[in-house]
Amino acid sequence: YKLHIDDPVGAVAVHCMNGIWGTIATGLFATTSAPGNDSVVGLFYGGGFKQLGLQLLGFVSVAAWTAVTITIAFLIIKATVGLRVSEEEEIVGLDSCEHGLPSAYAGFSIMDISNTMTMEVNENTSLGVSDYDTASAAMKEAAVKVETVPAAIPATGIYKVVVIAKLARFEVLKKALNDLGVTGMTMTQVMGCGVQKGAGEMYRGVEMDATLLPKVKVEVVVSKIPVATVIEAAKKALYTGHIGDGKIFVYNVDKVVKVRTGEEDFAALQDVE
Repeated sequence: YKLHIDDPVGAVAVHCMNGIWGTIATGLFATTSAPGNDSVVGLFYGGGFKQLGLQLLGFVSVAAWTAVTITIAFLIIKATVGLRVSEEEEIVGLDSCEHGLPSAYAGFSIMDISNTMTMEVNENTSLGVSDYDTASAAMKEAAVKVETVPAAIPATGIYKVVVIAKLARFEVLKKALNDLGVTGMTMTQVMGCGVQKGAGEMYRGVEMDATLLPKVKVEVVVSKIPVATVIEAAKKALYTGHIGDGKIFVYNVDKVVKVRTGEEDFAALQDVE
C-alpha cells in the first residue's frame, strides 16, 4: 500500500527482502561450524566488520546492477510494446488473458466437479473506486456485469431485465427504477453466490463450504423506456466499487398478454411502466 507494488504472489517479500536479509545475515552470524565454511566468521562471532562489509558491498552491487539493467529494459519495453496492459486485463488477470488459465499457481486454485481448475475470486474485492461517476467503464463492468441473452427471434422492442443484487441495495435500486417510471416489478428474496457455484468444492481432498448469501432478484419488463437507460440506472444504484455488486440479464420478450383486457405486446405494458 505504501510503495504501490503490485505483487500478488509475494515475490518482493520472499525474494527481494529475504534475499537482502540473507546476504547481510551472513556477515553477522556466519561461523566455521557451518558445513563447508572454514574461514568466514560473522560480526557476532568475533569476525569483526570485514565480512559484514563484504556482504553489504555485495548487496549494493547487485541492487545497483539490477536497477540499471531493469530500467534500461523497461524503457525499451515502454517505447515499443508498452508496459501496461488494459484496465480490463488488470481486473480479469493476466493468467486468464495471456494464457487462458484461471491461475498460473495451482496452489491458489481449486478443482471443481468437472475436474477443471477454477479461481476463487472474493466477491468483495475492492476495485479502488467507490463512486460510480468516477469509476471507469472496466470497473463498472467488473462490479455489475450485464449479459444480454441472445434472442431466437427478431428484437420486439420489449425487454425483460433481471437484476441479481445484494439485499442491502434493493431500496436504492427500487427508487432508481421508480424515478425512471418503472413501477411494475417483481422482487424475490433468494440465496446465492458467484464463483463458488453454490455448492461444496473439493480442494486438496477436503470439501470447502461455499456460503450462500442473501440476494434479491428484481424482474421488470420495459418497452417505452429504453432498456439501456434501465441498465445504466440499475448499475449506478448497485455500484459500491466491489466485484460482485450485482448482475443484470437482458432478455428479448416475444409476447405479452394482459389477461384482464386482452391487450397484447406494447399496449399491454403501458399501465405497468
